Amino acid sequence: MKLNVAVQMDPIARINVRGDSTFALLLEAQKRGHGLSYYTPDKVSLRGDEVAAPVQTLTVRDDAGDHFTLGEARREPLASFDVILLRQDPPFDLAYITSTHLLERLQPKTLVVNDPSAVRNAPEKLFVMDFPRLMPPTLVSRDLDEINAFRDEHGAVVMKPLHGHGGAAVFRVMPQDMNFGSLFDMFSVTFKEPWVIQRFIPGVKHGDKRIILVDGEFAGAVNRVPAADDLRSNMVRGGVAKATELTPREQEICATLGPALRARGLLFVGIDVIDDQLTEINVTSPTGIRAIAGLGGPDIAAKIWDVIEKRRGGK
Repeated sequence: MKLNVAVQMDPIARINVRGDSTFALLLEAQKRGHGLSYYTPDKVSLRGDEVAAPVQTLTVRDDAGDHFTLGEARREPLASFDVILLRQDPPFDLAYITSTHLLERLQPKTLVVNDPSAVRNAPEKLFVMDFPRLMPPTLVSRDLDEINAFRDEHGAVVMKPLHGHGGAAVFRVMPQDMNFGSLFDMFSVTFKEPWVIQRFIPGVKHGDKRIILVDGEFAGAVNRVPAADDLRSNMVRGGVAKATELTPREQEICATLGPALRARGLLFVGIDVIDDQLTEINVTSPTGIRAIAGLGGPDIAAKIWDVIEKRRGGK
């Protein structure tokens, strides 16, 4: 029996189908005969104990510029779906947190991927702090004295907002950096939450590896090499995707994280590793599926749906 699947995502008309992991998941679901529906997170409502949204049937095509067809909107209780893909992009703000509270009400009748309570309780730059022995030295703070003490100890650091995404507002701060005072002032005004200050890893010039884990198991990886004049390796910031394999240390990182991810219901996770050091655990809307497949790697979308179908009891 086919599954009745809804995807909660940002406007589908805006996505870049060539690199979008959500689109890869939708193509695979359609290939398997599952019914697809679509809605955006701003349309979700809670009335009494019913979570509902105006959903539209969805057909997808791997054709940039003509990649989807939507049906007429109809109000639908979200509990009527077998599976909901939680695939809206960050920022991880109060709107995102509220969305997880609403979707949490659908469980266990409806399988939400990733588990909304786990997404809410595992912010990407905080959850990773559960595994300090796998990481470079890292401070989460907005206190100037703490930051200066950390810089004195570690020299060059990377400074970024705790709930940032896509490589935005990521800065390298050198020892005795004359720009630090202005940068501190800018962060203080712009970001209310603490910031991440992390020892700079020079090996980032050779790439920031995105490793995908499906149900806690290694599924594929891509090395994202930054442009010569940029610190950031995100492909939306000009990073170049390169084929790669795991080092023994990266295999150890995956083995260590796997049980914690499974226990939390985090089925589709992308971790970032620079020079054998874990820097982030991405759980909100991980990317990398199409880049890995495009480099001759495994079909991760198929692996994800294998797990989903198994959890839904072979419906």
